[in-house]
Amino acid sequence: MPAMFVGHGNPMNTIVDSTYRRTWQALGKSLPRPAATLCISAHWETDGCYVSGSQAPDTIHDFYGFPQALFDVSYPAPGSPGLAQRVHDALPDVLIDAQRGLDHGVWSVLLPMFPDADIPVVQLSLDRSKPAEFHYAMGRRLAFLRRCGILIVASGNIVHSLRDVVWQEAARYDWAIEFDERIRDLIVTGNQDAIIHYEKLGEAARRSVPTNEHFLPLLYILGMQQPEERLSFFNDSVSMGSLSMRSLLLSGAGEDGLFSQQM
Repeated sequence: MPAMFVGHGNPMNTIVDSTYRRTWQALGKSLPRPAATLCISAHWETDGCYVSGSQAPDTIHDFYGFPQALFDVSYPAPGSPGLAQRVHDALPDVLIDAQRGLDHGVWSVLLPMFPDADIPVVQLSLDRSKPAEFHYAMGRRLAFLRRCGILIVASGNIVHSLRDVVWQEAARYDWAIEFDERIRDLIVTGNQDAIIHYEKLGEAARRSVPTNEHFLPLLYILGMQQPEERLSFFNDSVSMGSLSMRSLLLSGAGEDGLFSQQM
């Protein structure tokens, strides 16, 4: 199955028409149907690592200041206690949280992709106590699930600085563009070590990643990349000044013309 990193950005993309939402919709139609989806979101940080084991996970509205229509969104996808147990069995240090719902880093992108909400969803937390190398290694450890019909979706943003957000879609900071393009080039050339140690990439990196929870999900997908695997970028732009929407898909699952750059 494919694996993807999705820049989720402004949660309003879930309910209003945008280039990003239209691309997510097209992507959902082009993908092979998964048996279940495992999601890694910037919005579930924990001490230790957990996997959600609820049979019917709630829709978590973990934000404020948005219109009521966004709070009214429900994504009633079933959970998969069986998949959660499988993750725990393979990685015993990952514990099961039987109560955890789905945060907006998950449902804001899955709802446009799979609007019927009929594919089971399990979420993996980010262990905030661990360094970037740990998260990359977790991607490698979880890659076996792709051979079992599980779609892996990691949700965050390569550039994510809320203190610098401009509420104009077309706004772009030079430093945000610089870091986004630097990470793109490192992905293309396969220099994953430099991405893991992104903090060494200068001032643009410092401004683009003031905290790392939105950057870390990218490392899970890079850890899952197989030799000679096809990689495609989509939604490759900076939004609202300081949010990179750049996303990437591993494998050749997309329709021709869906993505802006292909290798």
